[in-house]
Amino acid sequence: MTSERELALAAKAWPFEEARKLVARYAAKPPAKGFVLLETGYGPSGLPHIGTFGEVVRTTMVRRAFERMSDIPTKLYAFSDDMDGLRKVPDNVPNKEMLREHLGRPLTVIPDPFGKFESFGHHNNAMLRGFLDSFGFQYEFQSSTDWYKSGRFDKALLEVLQRYDEIMEVMLPSLREERAQSYSPFLPISPSSGRVLQVPIVSHDVKAGTITFKDEDGSTVELPVTGGRCKLQWKPDWAMRWHAIPVDYEMSGKDLIPSVELAGKICRILGSPAPEGFNYELFLDEQGKKISKSKGNGLSVEEWLTYAPPESLSLFMYQKPRAAKRLYFDVIPRAVDDYLTFLEKFPGETPAQQLENPVWHIHNGKPPAAVPGLSFNILLNLASVCHAEDKAVLWGFISRYAPTLSAANAPFLDKLAGYAIAYYRDFVKPTKKYRLPDAMETKALEELLAELEKLPAGADAETIQTLVYEVGKHHPFPELRAWFKCLYEVLLGQDQGPRMGSFIALYGLNETKSLLKRALAGENLAG
Repeated sequence: MTSERELALAAKAWPFEEARKLVARYAAKPPAKGFVLLETGYGPSGLPHIGTFGEVVRTTMVRRAFERMSDIPTKLYAFSDDMDGLRKVPDNVPNKEMLREHLGRPLTVIPDPFGKFESFGHHNNAMLRGFLDSFGFQYEFQSSTDWYKSGRFDKALLEVLQRYDEIMEVMLPSLREERAQSYSPFLPISPSSGRVLQVPIVSHDVKAGTITFKDEDGSTVELPVTGGRCKLQWKPDWAMRWHAIPVDYEMSGKDLIPSVELAGKICRILGSPAPEGFNYELFLDEQGKKISKSKGNGLSVEEWLTYAPPESLSLFMYQKPRAAKRLYFDVIPRAVDDYLTFLEKFPGETPAQQLENPVWHIHNGKPPAAVPGLSFNILLNLASVCHAEDKAVLWGFISRYAPTLSAANAPFLDKLAGYAIAYYRDFVKPTKKYRLPDAMETKALEELLAELEKLPAGADAETIQTLVYEVGKHHPFPELRAWFKCLYEVLLGQDQGPRMGSFIALYGLNETKSLLKRALAGENLAG
């Protein structure tokens, strides 16, 4: 019998493909530090961003895949660049005027505009940890401020100083002429103003471990590069971190490919191999624009979790990481139902097939039992036709459809019912627009009503679905899709909808016949 390790080493799912890079990296001998280190970076200038969550969940999937292939221990660092100077005031925070007074200062010395933490950086770090913890991620939080001020970066910073000229040779060709004239890998923190300064370096002294520059007040200052008195420009900083920690794996967005290449060169100048990793595509908002922490466009984790379970968000992050995807409210129902479909398939698959199933990666190889045959789309449309504001209304139908199920013994289904009501309330209800059937459609609906009258009370979803199909074929619709669109627009007030057989079985034959009679009588179904 083939072992799980053998299956993992041959698996084609992208987390296994990525993990094999780490297996090859340490094929000769294990890392001197005793573990493989995967890292994700976070720029805490804005509130925590769903893209950051995506990076952590994807990196975690690679980590778990590697653990199936190797006995080398692993760690995951969530590293916050909280010593960066605040370059602009985010759009989605309070007390903007106060923040403007602190532009240029490190995020961990700027007062928290929300008034909850000792600094803006600490606030945003706490927000990051809060939602990562809510998903049960296993990670170690790391702060750039802590690493710089504690001296843990001192050795690597002195090495950057020693190789100052080589690093400048890498960086200068990548800069515009004006920027190149004042560029230095080191950003001194002004003793007079506390700001992170982008100023020319007058000189650097490798032996003394210092740089000399003109401060904002015009004075010439010689400053040690150690002890948190300076920080590095972000590309050399990234490279220095990879070298100092050292990091074995880090993924990043496609827009950072040139930066990854530059940081990799600098990392090698410092004497370490660059980490393994890959570049994922970016998320787009409703208008197809890149989502941004500072703009707050697109979806937040909290917003997604208002309308769908966390597993559906993990699936969205798993699927096609190298393809650009719209990340907006309308992608949620599909993500939930895709998750339910993969979950339902899992028990019947071979061990090799299971490693290719997304739910293996979402649940670290141990997915829960599937939800019995009720999709999110069905629940959403049930909420829609019932104008439901309360889960109890949906459970009235669910309990009749599946008498063995209850909120107590099917808690995930109970949560789905709540999500469906929330999504219906905020996105479906405001856009519902019913219409009356035309003459041809009226005849089709009358036939459907007559055929439903002939069915026994316990008719199953497949029988009903076949009947609906056959009725549509009897009438001159240009295609069957037009028949179903008619049903959705007339009965549900929307242009898309559920599999009608399943929906009618859940909603009830009598209730469906009553709905048809009301529609044929020209009643307003919106109330």
